[in-house]
This record gives sequence, structure tokens and C-alpha cells, in this order.
Amino acid sequence: MSALGIILISGGHERAHYALMLATAAAAIGREVTVFASNAGTRALLAERPLEADPREAEVVAAGVAPLGALLEAAQELGVALMVCDAGLATEGLRGAALLPGVEVSGLVGFLARIGAGAQSFTL
Repeated sequence: MSALGIILISGGHERAHYALMLATAAAAIGREVTVFASNAGTRALLAERPLEADPREAEVVAAGVAPLGALLEAAQELGVALMVCDAGLATEGLRGAALLPGVEVSGLVGFLARIGAGAQSFTL
């Protein structure tokens, strides 16, 4: 199976949630997955987890769907590589902000090198 790269550029709950749903599903079937967050999407990988305060999170839980925290934990357990774009952090005024454990700060070259040739990618 080819690697999967997911580029998260949106800071909204819905896209972050779907990016993590896609990442964990792909990793669960044995695909190598990298989530690369840039611009507003970097907020999804901050240690303070601001997206978990979004009202949509309660709706997800009420519907019996895994919330962001559970998806982040599952992603890390399944070996999903979590990366944030250094330029994206700078653009959002977040350079130096605390990130979730294991999140790598990189750039597009690092992301592309990690997913390799022939990988599939999605932008959310």
C-alpha cells in the first residue's frame, strides 16, 4: 500500500476531525500516514488543544463518534506521523507554542520526503 499524506490547512473543527478520522482509518489498515498541519491547521496539534472547546466537539460525542482527543491518541498509538509547518506556525503567530508530544516541526520538503514518491495525498 502506498503512503498517505494529509495536509490540514483549515483551523476549523470539522476539517481537523475528518483529517484525523481519515488518518486513523488508513493507519488501522496498515498504511503509513503523515498529517502535515499548516497555517490555521496548526491549531489542531497545539498542546492546549483549542479545537476541543469547539461546540461541534460536543455534537460529535453525543453522536457516539470519536472526539478529537481520542483520535489524536489513536493516531499516535497507530504510528501516524504528526507534523506542523514551521512557516505555518510563523504565519499564525504560533512559533514557539507548545505542541502535542511527538509532533515534528518541519517544512514542505520534510513532509514530501516523509511520504515519498507515489504517495496519495489529501488537503483539508
